[in-house]
Parts: sequence; structure tokens; C-alpha cells
Amino acid sequence: MKTSLTMNLGYQLSQRGHKVLLADMDPQASLTVFFGLEPADLENTIAESILNGEPLPIHFSIHSVDIIPSNITLSAAEIQLTSVMAREWQLKSALEPIEAKYDFILIDSPPSLGILSILGLVASTHVLIPIQTQYKSYKGTELLLDSIKQVKMKVNSQLGIAGVVPTIYASGNSQDNAILDAIKQNLSSITHIFPPVPRSTAFADASMEHLPLAIYNPKHPVVNVLEEIAGGLENLS
Repeated sequence: MKTSLTMNLGYQLSQRGHKVLLADMDPQASLTVFFGLEPADLENTIAESILNGEPLPIHFSIHSVDIIPSNITLSAAEIQLTSVMAREWQLKSALEPIEAKYDFILIDSPPSLGILSILGLVASTHVLIPIQTQYKSYKGTELLLDSIKQVKMKVNSQLGIAGVVPTIYASGNSQDNAILDAIKQNLSSITHIFPPVPRSTAFADASMEHLPLAIYNPKHPVVNVLEEIAGGLENLS
């Protein structure tokens, strides 16, 4: 869901008149695939930029946004980064030459909290936290919040939290409702809680067609939720 959220929020922001860049920092390359690019066919990806300082291989104007793709070579880059000096700054350094050209740069980080996720946190001004309304996902948020705290204390003092987005929410499920209540009770004191994104096959259907949901099905009710979240991000700038 995190990747679908990145894709769709990027599109929604572009439709609000913003210049948007998406960066795929996940070796699984789902964001790259969602935009119709074939990871195995790519000669240059974000991996070469963060490892070797090569120019970012930006693919321009796909559904109104630009994208820096990824593929499995990013897994090897993660291993190689362990011996790189000041490795935490590699993504930020790669983005600096082009960041002034964009109103928003959204980074799709891996689901695990490894070095690639740390690179994303160091390069960011804000973190948007998607939380599935399931117990395991909710409990895992504690580790993420601690990582954000550590990065803020030691590397990136400007890092803030843009908000929490409850995802894959089923309103008729008692556990989903209990977790949503827990999110609101325990996290609303530190950041904004956006409306939950309902569980829907429409995201998967749209992704298979390499389309944002608002293009695939403009009248789908989730589009309004995405639009509200995009408006909240807009207010951060």
C-alpha cells in the first residue's frame, strides 16, 4: 500500500499544479513497475546515482510526474553502502542538484528499516507514515518512530512527521476499528491523522494498468481521500 500511496499522492499533487518527482528506493521496484517501466531493462537506476555519483536517471512526465526508477541492483548497492564513507548522505547528495526544480520529491522507501530507509530519512524534510489497520503493522510503528527520532537527533535535525495514513481499512472489521482508534488515541498528539484509506481492489487493478487511481476510475470514492491527503501535504510547503 505504501507504493500505491506514493504513486497516487504524486499524481494528485501534480494535478494541483505542483512539479513532482518520485524516487524509487525499494529494490522490489514496485513503484517503477506501477509506472509501466520494466526494471530488468533499465541500464541506469537510482543505485548508480547513490553509489557512484552518476546523474539521476529521471524518466520525465509519466502521468504528469517524473520518476527515478529502481531495480534489483539496489539490493547489491545496499550491501556495498556498508563500506561507503558518510553513506547516510548519499541519496541527499544525489538529489541536491535537481531538488530546486521540484515542489515535491516523494521517496518510496523499503518496508524494512535498513540503510536504504535511513538514506530516505536523511534526504527528507518530512515522513508520511502509512499504517495498516492491523495489529502487527501498528506495533511496528514504534520502531519506525524510534528510527525517525534517532535520525532527527544525529543526522537530520529538520526531519518532521507529515502525518499518519491508516491504510487497508475495513470499516466492518472490529480489529480494524480497534487499531484505527488506537492510532488516533496514541499518535494524534504527535502528528496529524489523515482519513483512513479503505481496503479496495481498485488500487491493484489500477496498478496493473500502470495508472493512478484517479485516471483509472475518477469517480472511485477513495480518490477523495487521496485528494484530502494531498491537500495536507500541500500545506507543509
